[in-house]
Amino acid sequence: MRGPVVAGERRGAAVVRQDWSRVSVPWLLRGKSTGFDQLVLLGPETGTVHLELTIGRLAGGGRIPPHVRPREQAVYVLAGELAVQLEDRAYLLGPGDFAFIPYGALRAFANRSGAETRWVDAGTPVSVRPDSGHRDTFFPAEAPDCTESAAPPDFADPVLRLVGHHPAGAKPLQIAHPGVSVTMLVDHARGADLLTMFIVDMETDGAISTHAHPFEESYFLLEGETDFELGGRVHRLRPGDTAWSGVGTPHAPCGDRTGRVRWLEVQAPVPPHRHATRVLGDWERHYPDRGDRDQ
Repeated sequence: MRGPVVAGERRGAAVVRQDWSRVSVPWLLRGKSTGFDQLVLLGPETGTVHLELTIGRLAGGGRIPPHVRPREQAVYVLAGELAVQLEDRAYLLGPGDFAFIPYGALRAFANRSGAETRWVDAGTPVSVRPDSGHRDTFFPAEAPDCTESAAPPDFADPVLRLVGHHPAGAKPLQIAHPGVSVTMLVDHARGADLLTMFIVDMETDGAISTHAHPFEESYFLLEGETDFELGGRVHRLRPGDTAWSGVGTPHAPCGDRTGRVRWLEVQAPVPPHRHATRVLGDWERHYPDRGDRDQ
């Protein structure tokens, strides 16, 4: 299939290449925001049920006014400066910084610089469609706009919870598989109930077995290149590409990779405490096919 979206061999799988000719302004922000548009990577059009993933783009001087939404939202800054308001406080974020916006919290965004800023934006539930008959974005009349007073966060502050920083080359915090490490950005510790977001680093000799989950999962490649098995096919992922596995879809980075690979991973809903991952090879070895089933 040609174009920005390459589907797997089954429903519930997609690889998305960035195509900036497809940018748009969300319908509920038209006439409200200035200098803002977004590239939708994942949403109902690509088959997702819970997860929406976009790249937000804000021109110098652009802004999205204070609003509230019945969704959890996580942002990861790719380039430029982004002022993010969370309730009555605003933070000035740069590349490698991230923020978690709780369900129903007041939020606003601004770019006070002269250069464009871009960020990965993950949210759940997905946005309502224009033909839904209702809306999920509300602009309180008396809501304060604090983005003009946004300042860089003090990441050494032990009670800072809704924003954080993960610079390129940072030391990972948790070993998940041989040669693979995970650094959590957004999870229960930051108050998230509906989604998780984290950074994964895979070394040249790292390995992850083909597996599946009872939730949706996206991979946004930040550094390096790798083959990626998804829904029965192998795709080549490069920086900026996104892979999505739906519930029960087998997937794993595999085969050839160019040295170290890093990606931003988002899961929705939040994984359960038990049975979050099924490794296909383990089940196949434990329950081998006897070969005598009816043809």
